[in-house]
Amino acid sequence: MDPEIQKMREVVLVYLDRSGGLQKFVHDCKKYNDSKQSYAVYRFIISINPSDIAELDATLGNYILHNPLQAAQIFQSVCFVAIKTLSLIEQLQTEAQISILLKPTHLPPLPSYVLSLSAYPFNYTSPRFYMSEGIVIAMGTVTKYTQGARFLCTEETCPFSEGFRCIRVHCPGATESATVRTDFVCSLCSSPLQEDMKFRVLGDKQIVEMIDAKILNALKGYSIDKSHFRIQAFTLFLRDELANKMTIGNHYRIIGIPACVQNGLQATACIEVTSVQLYKPNGPSFVSDNFKYLLSLTSSSCWRFTAILANIFASQVVPPGTYNTLKLAILLSLVQTCEKENADYLDLLIVTSDTLVIDRLLNYSLCLLPRGIRHPPCSDIFPSVSKDKHGSASIQACSAVLAKGGICYIGDLSSYKKDKLELLQSVLESRTTTVFIPGKKYGEEADQQVTVSVQTNFWSFVDVDSSSKKHMQKENFLIGQMDVSLIPVNLLDGFGLLIYNEFPSCRLSSPVVHHILKKAINPEAMLYKVSQQFTTQDYEEFILFARNLHVELSSEAESLIQGYYLASRRVRRDSIHGSTLSASALKILISLAKAHAKLSLRRTVLQEDAVIAILLLESSLTLKHGTSALCVAPNPLFPFDLSDENSLQERDIYLMQCYHQLLKFIAAYSPGIHINTNEE
Repeated sequence: MDPEIQKMREVVLVYLDRSGGLQKFVHDCKKYNDSKQSYAVYRFIISINPSDIAELDATLGNYILHNPLQAAQIFQSVCFVAIKTLSLIEQLQTEAQISILLKPTHLPPLPSYVLSLSAYPFNYTSPRFYMSEGIVIAMGTVTKYTQGARFLCTEETCPFSEGFRCIRVHCPGATESATVRTDFVCSLCSSPLQEDMKFRVLGDKQIVEMIDAKILNALKGYSIDKSHFRIQAFTLFLRDELANKMTIGNHYRIIGIPACVQNGLQATACIEVTSVQLYKPNGPSFVSDNFKYLLSLTSSSCWRFTAILANIFASQVVPPGTYNTLKLAILLSLVQTCEKENADYLDLLIVTSDTLVIDRLLNYSLCLLPRGIRHPPCSDIFPSVSKDKHGSASIQACSAVLAKGGICYIGDLSSYKKDKLELLQSVLESRTTTVFIPGKKYGEEADQQVTVSVQTNFWSFVDVDSSSKKHMQKENFLIGQMDVSLIPVNLLDGFGLLIYNEFPSCRLSSPVVHHILKKAINPEAMLYKVSQQFTTQDYEEFILFARNLHVELSSEAESLIQGYYLASRRVRRDSIHGSTLSASALKILISLAKAHAKLSLRRTVLQEDAVIAILLLESSLTLKHGTSALCVAPNPLFPFDLSDENSLQERDIYLMQCYHQLLKFIAAYSPGIHINTNEE
């Protein structure tokens, strides 16, 4: 025996003993032994810490990292000796029956151990461990594969015609035919081998498509980053305990062994995954000094900071002071994004005739988030099913799933057909979508239904001009109500906010016209000083910081929101349909109030945040159903231009008047609710 191999075996035994791996191995053996059943293959998973191994023996550490298949054989021989010495599995006969899967806890943080999915050429020829990361864009259903099989020689006098001497075990990258087929011959007498079907060991297998996270930049539609890069999806094989460990749309770091799988005349680069870890990038732990200074200057009022944020936001696309209500709503929606199951969502539907300006503004805003996706009209918004390279069913992640924890901008809502709108309405209500997989079409015995979570905010707009051309205008409008009959009522209620922008195209404001013309002449020009003081990167860092804040509702804000909600349900009702206020309105109010607190960099939702939330929602309800007894102004949050400190003071006075008007409204229509006022 090679003395170096013998030394590595001794080190393996020492490592297993010190790391607790030997104890786990004995426990796994006990499960097999207790079953009293003979298996062709006994599979063991051994966790490996490369750093600890390298400290014990550098040669073995290097062997594991760069020759994992051969290293597994060393572990196999050690485990076989341990089983026989300690009589751990009575049924075990030969060393070939032991299958060892090595799982490194991590890899050295060096470039040579990173497999870039966007770099060329893709190094899939070295069968060693690599680390890679990317986003899951497609997932197949879980199917079976052969972990191992027992073969017997057909020549009765051959020693290999009995026992467990001819065992074939799946190797990384191998196809099913490499483990099980009919043309194997005996290595002793060259007679044909025949599989003993009673001892075939099956495992779970799932095929996943993953792609570099850079794909998100390509799907934004507009990006500050003008660099070019190559993107290619690749195949992952998840086997046994790793099946269903990934979720479509999530970002993962994986460790695995690359391989090349031959499928007919085509060769597919793939990775046999040994380790899966959900990747969650840390947001910035700070905001820029300019924002800190602005926050200190406006600390005397809970409304001024967010007013100025909205006023100067997106000055690269629209002039400061224009579209303030819309820009505030956009900022609130941006900070109300996360990947939690029960998140507070905030969807926006904008009614406009300035589709070009609004489209530019929304596109610009998307790029402030890592997951801002502009939906291309030629593809599906929600997951669909197609055949993968192997002919099996594969669920494809579409725009809404790729925008997980971010924004999915779906463009003009009036361009979608009725069935797409109905599906969108269903998703807005449940935040899930169901994918149906017909069994016959994809070679399965039974049909399947897979539920996919949709954790994103949706943005869309409705072109008023196209709406009026396609549909007859209603004649009996209530005061303040807009004609949005093109969109189904239930779908309108599904969107958190309905926003009407301030400047219809027939009377575009002079600053907007000047801005568009100057930008057309010089697209890179900085037209306003505020664009240099508060850059796009500053806003990007600010939003990523603000959205990670955990905020709690104060009892005063909660009472104010509940009082308004109950009063509105009583006021907004008719004799036929009952209350016109949807059941989701309370959730929307809470989401708006929390978003305003985050945007103000506070961890507690105050009454001032609730006032902004109520005015925004009341304005949206007025557009849908007409004015109510509360009777807010058409543009309640920005009734006049914010040009200096006096205008900010006037806005504070106006909002305080709205607050007192709101208290009277609650007292009149929801008298059972007691509100603790600021004076108290």
